[in-house]
Amino acid sequence: MAEAYIVAAVRTAGGKKNGRLSKVHPADMGGRVIDAVVERTGVAPEKVDDVIFGCVSQIGPQAFNVARTSIMSSCLPESVPGVTIDRQCGSSQQAIHFAAQAVMSGTQDLVIAGGVESMSQLPIGSPVLAAKELGNPFTGEISKRYPSATFSQFHGAERMAEKYGVSKAELDQFAYDSHKRGAAATQAGRFSDEIIPVPVTLEDGSQEDHVVDEGIRWEAELDAIKALEPLQEGGHISAANASQITDGASAVMIASEAAVKELGLTPLARIHAMAVVGSDPTMVLEGPIPATEKVLKQAGMSMADIDLYEVNEAFGSVPLAWMKAVGADYEKMNVNGGAQALGHPLGATGSKLMGTLVYELKRRGGKYGLLTICEGLGTANATIIEAL
Repeated sequence: MAEAYIVAAVRTAGGKKNGRLSKVHPADMGGRVIDAVVERTGVAPEKVDDVIFGCVSQIGPQAFNVARTSIMSSCLPESVPGVTIDRQCGSSQQAIHFAAQAVMSGTQDLVIAGGVESMSQLPIGSPVLAAKELGNPFTGEISKRYPSATFSQFHGAERMAEKYGVSKAELDQFAYDSHKRGAAATQAGRFSDEIIPVPVTLEDGSQEDHVVDEGIRWEAELDAIKALEPLQEGGHISAANASQITDGASAVMIASEAAVKELGLTPLARIHAMAVVGSDPTMVLEGPIPATEKVLKQAGMSMADIDLYEVNEAFGSVPLAWMKAVGADYEKMNVNGGAQALGHPLGATGSKLMGTLVYELKRRGGKYGLLTICEGLGTANATIIEAL
């Protein structure tokens, strides 16, 4: 089978809820990351075969195929098609998989995969709330199969902590580490290769480029994190050890070997293996464990072969439970901080984390990286890349 290469990876800096990116139209954010990968590679815009974007709340400004509206807001000609997909929090990781599969199949040579989410304009759960009068998505046969289920990610996060023996003390330490790692990475310029500027208008009417993740708590204190009460009595999850509501966009360009040679592109990484699984939808967030086991088996590898891993911090219990289950090394996981500090812009998170993984592997001289994300209703993607 043909190879698929990552030849560019960019993202916006995260914007916190009602923060600096809150008034930027999602299609304009999407257009900016599309323009950035085209500019970095120097490819003629008409050479792009397709754009595949992830987005979870596909209503309002993110309705009507936000991949296509992002193209219309970009440098790409109208001849380039686009499609928007929803695999919940892993939507743009799945976009990367679909793009890589298109290239590996030989049907396309150059695909932009990414995602966008404005959680300020469209709070999580907006599509369900907006269409409430049209019906409940969990009735009928689903209710018979899962008669007492809530499919709540919050309850799933608590169950993950209980099942895998993750204490609140561990969760709070992990949240603290996420902020400290994110702050250190930012101060050291380790995100400079991936973040692109987005002009924003400030309250005083002046304009400024948004280039720093807005959610980092620069002076995070462990005692303050510990002091936050769990969201349920006797529970583990607090506002401090869960991901932040975030606005943002990200994109990677996936190229075939033929396109690399024809266009003189420089690959950053090769897609080595991909997997997607379903798991218990009432547990919701356990999927990264079987997804990792599956992708390692497909690749004929073990955790010892992986130099770095990005495991989305939707809730701190997910990566910590994953680490215990698969025997991973804490010092190799989310080394530049994760969603607890940098944010989780839903549909954009997969390609955001892929860019972070690619550039950190290159910086450290590592070879293999693994990305996995938990997703609503018990699915998960896992991807292994080889840095080049």
